[in-house]
Amino acid sequence: MKTTVTEIAPDVFRLSTFAPDFGIQFVQFVVRDDEPFLMHTGFRRTFPAVRDALATVIDPARLRWIGFSHFESDECGALNDWLAIAPQATAICSIVGARVSVADFALRPPRALADDEVVPLGRRRLRFLQTPHVPHSWDAGLFFEETGGTLFCSDLFFHPGDPAALTSGDVVGPAREAILGNLTGPMAHDIPYTPQTVATFARLAALRPRTLALMHGSSHEGDGAAALRTLGEVVRDALGRA
Repeated sequence: MKTTVTEIAPDVFRLSTFAPDFGIQFVQFVVRDDEPFLMHTGFRRTFPAVRDALATVIDPARLRWIGFSHFESDECGALNDWLAIAPQATAICSIVGARVSVADFALRPPRALADDEVVPLGRRRLRFLQTPHVPHSWDAGLFFEETGGTLFCSDLFFHPGDPAALTSGDVVGPAREAILGNLTGPMAHDIPYTPQTVATFARLAALRPRTLALMHGSSHEGDGAAALRTLGEVVRDALGRA
């Protein structure tokens, strides 16, 4: 498997590895700044390829912050590999994530972030949003690089295949097809519908992101607020009324 690197916004780089056995892309992002930030670690088995790809953007040893949405192998499976090569790096995640998983799992103590807490990276500011069960899991949260307007979406807008790195076209349609095609079977109910789901999508849309950085599928440049509102409607109609 080969990891490709694309700059999807100024100093925001997408590291994508297509996994044929899954039929999807696994994507990490790095924000290049005084205190570089890595979003998602990838699997342990893909660490060497992702590390080498990251080295074309920054020295991996310079990583300062490593974030992810929720405790899952593609989100943070290689966390300890990154911590081992970046001596100043610290994992950042939700308070729930730190208490129930990451504090025990990680080589070094994580920094647990409160809702709306901001981490300065240098020229840029990274805001953490607590989003339980969006995309999924009790510990879920998302990061918004508010200076440039990039929302790191984790599994939101999931769509399979090996599409282009960046699009200004439709990312909701492919996500809708994936959601509707996954209403039954062993992988069903990956996005739980709760009383907070509508409000969470509205809050994300209110950020008015200019770039949506997707973990699985093409990232999107354009009206991120409209895409988030429409995806929220898809989730409501497909899952909330079921």
